[in-house]
Amino acid sequence: MKYFYFLFGLFLACTIQSQAQSWDFDAISFKKADSLAMINKGASLDNLPQLTYNLTNGLATDVERFRAIYLWVCTNVKNDYNLYAKNKRKRKRFQEDSLKLEAWNEKFKKRIFKTLLKRKRTICTGYAYMVKTLSNLANIDCNIINGFGKTSSGNPEDLRYPNHSWNAVKLDNKWYLCDPTWASGVQNTNNGRFEFDYNDGLFLASPQLFAINHFPLEERWFLLDEPLPNFTNFIEAPIVYNEAYKILALHQLPKKLYNEVYRNKTLNITYTLKPNIVPKTVTLTIDDGINTKTITPDSVSFKDQKLYVSHILKKYGLFDVHLTIDDQLVASYVYKVKRFN
Repeated sequence: MKYFYFLFGLFLACTIQSQAQSWDFDAISFKKADSLAMINKGASLDNLPQLTYNLTNGLATDVERFRAIYLWVCTNVKNDYNLYAKNKRKRKRFQEDSLKLEAWNEKFKKRIFKTLLKRKRTICTGYAYMVKTLSNLANIDCNIINGFGKTSSGNPEDLRYPNHSWNAVKLDNKWYLCDPTWASGVQNTNNGRFEFDYNDGLFLASPQLFAINHFPLEERWFLLDEPLPNFTNFIEAPIVYNEAYKILALHQLPKKLYNEVYRNKTLNITYTLKPNIVPKTVTLTIDDGINTKTITPDSVSFKDQKLYVSHILKKYGLFDVHLTIDDQLVASYVYKVKRFN
């Protein structure tokens, strides 16, 4: 694969209307909340009650107060990749020794919060802790959710133990999901430095889309109706990128990353887009490991917020297929096209 920042996906057959997501609050302007987050840019973590007051004073609703807190954390706390990498190495080293692993986890927990409070650098645990702590100080019910997160490495070893944390927040008596870590920015692959690049799509995200790359330890935190996804679906699912959160409400087809078809069969892709999203351009980039070409699919249609993409696979071989909407890389799939039926 030629793309570095991507997330794996899975199919969830649920209707979007029954779930809690950001467009529940389309009637509310976040302009004042966002302004408060920006005004307090660079504030220290020495006095969290004061920071909470500065971020929320004068805001009329809990969702506005949470928005200011969440945006401030995402735009002021850096993801510390070196801290993450060290923890990963240590956990792998001690994976067969439960006592040493437990001792390391306790030691590392202290280091996480020391680094967070002194340098405003952390990993997912620190992000989730900070969002929860500031929210609770603002009398907003917010929890840390622990589980598995699919990342760009795609290494099954990364999923031997829970490896990610995010938040659930209660607003207007409904629970919503967000991921401040993945919303905050990306690691520059050229120099190894973290770069702020706020992704608003992970703010009160659609639970169905969120479950593409988040598998909570407690089933109730899927915030989904039955049937719930299982871990096999989670492992086998397609690749869905961070940018997809800005555009998609649901990923529906294909259901798996790896697909086998015969030549001259049709590749079908189906998404439900967020309200008010109308695609202008849809392209496929097909990579056979030697050559890469970007094309317009054979058929693209859009109706009732559903996007249908179809393309006939005329050549046999193994292909990575990447779909882009309005210059945003959304999802990738692998197709083994066989010569004969």
